[in-house]
Amino acid sequence: MEEEDDCPELVPIDPKPPVSSVGQIPVTIITGYLGAGKTTLLNYILTEQHNKRIAVILNEFGEGSALEKSLAVSQAGELYEEWLELRNGCLCCSVKDNGLKAIENLMEKKGKFDYILLETTGLADPGAVASMFWVDAELGSDIYLDGIVTVIDAKYGLQQLSEEKAEGLLNEAARQIALADLTIINKTDLVSGEDLDRVKDTVRSINGLVKIVETQRSRVDLSEVLDLHSFDTENAANLSEKLHLMRSPHPHLDKSILTVTFEVPGDLSEDALNLFVQDLLWEKLFLNKGGQPMTVIRLKGIVALAGKDHQVMLQGVHELYELNETPERWEENVRINRLVFIGRNLDKDVLQEHFLARVLHKLDN
Repeated sequence: MEEEDDCPELVPIDPKPPVSSVGQIPVTIITGYLGAGKTTLLNYILTEQHNKRIAVILNEFGEGSALEKSLAVSQAGELYEEWLELRNGCLCCSVKDNGLKAIENLMEKKGKFDYILLETTGLADPGAVASMFWVDAELGSDIYLDGIVTVIDAKYGLQQLSEEKAEGLLNEAARQIALADLTIINKTDLVSGEDLDRVKDTVRSINGLVKIVETQRSRVDLSEVLDLHSFDTENAANLSEKLHLMRSPHPHLDKSILTVTFEVPGDLSEDALNLFVQDLLWEKLFLNKGGQPMTVIRLKGIVALAGKDHQVMLQGVHELYELNETPERWEENVRINRLVFIGRNLDKDVLQEHFLARVLHKLDN
C-alpha cells in the first residue's frame, strides 16, 4: 500500500459550530491486522443484546477485479445482507468515491440506524477512511465519526509491528495503532502475562493517548467500543485531563512511529497556529535532528486562542485538521496549550522550538 500521496485532501475543514451528535448517526471504524479478530468482534456485536439497530459494512479485497462490500443490518435478531459492486481501486479511492453513496442508499432503504460500524481490510489505512466521514459536507448532518478502534493479536502483534517495510513505507499495523482511539488486544489467553505486558508497552509507545482493552475471542463490553465521541467538542474536558496526565512514552519496536507531547502556557495567535499546522501536516517542512521529515499521523490538543474565553480543540488526521471551540471555559484555569503528536520521525525538541518561535512569537508583533 502506498503512502498518503494518493489522497489529495489538502484543505482544512472550514471552521464550524461545535459538533453536536444529537440526531446524528455515529460511525465507528474497526481496523486491525489480518487475523486479529475484527470480523469476530463485529459478529459478536451483531449477536449481542444491545437494543441498537446497527449497520455493519465489511470491506475486503477479493482476487478478482471487483471490490465487494457486504452490508449487514441487525434488526430484531435477524441479519439482512445486500451486495454492492464498487469499482476496483485502493480503499481510499474506492470508499471516498462510492462508500458514502452506498451508506446513503442503505439509509434510504432501511431507514435510520442507531449505529454504523465499518470494518476496513487488514492492510487499509484507516485514516483515509476516517477522513471521508469527517469532511463530507453532504452527510455532515446525518453521520459523524465516533472513533477508530484497532484490534491487535496478542500472540502475533509484536511480530506484525516489527515487520520491515520497503523504504518510505509505514508499517501498516503501527499506523493502525497510531490512528486508534481504542485498541482491543485480543487472544490474551494465548500469551503469558509478560508477553502481554510487552504488547501493551509497545502500543503505548506508538500511541500514548490510546485506551487499551484486553479480551479473548473479541468479547468486549460494548460500552467500551460504542459511543466513544473521540472527535466531539463535548469531549474536551476528558481530553484536556488526559493531555494533562500523559507524558511522552519511550519508543519501542518501530522507533520511527511514536508519540511526543508538550505544553506551553499563554495565548496563541490563531493565524500563526494555522500556518504552523499547515507547514507540519501539508508541507512537511520540519526535519528531525537526523534530517528526516516529520510526518504526523494523528494530532490532538487543547489550545488557548487569543480573544477566546473557551478552550479550543485541535484535531488532525493525516493532512486534515480542524480547530473547534468547545463548551469548556478557561475561567480560573491557567491558559495552557497541551498538544500530542503521533507520527513518524518526530522530534519533541524541534517541534516545540518551531511552535514557540512561530505561534507564541506572533502575539508580540
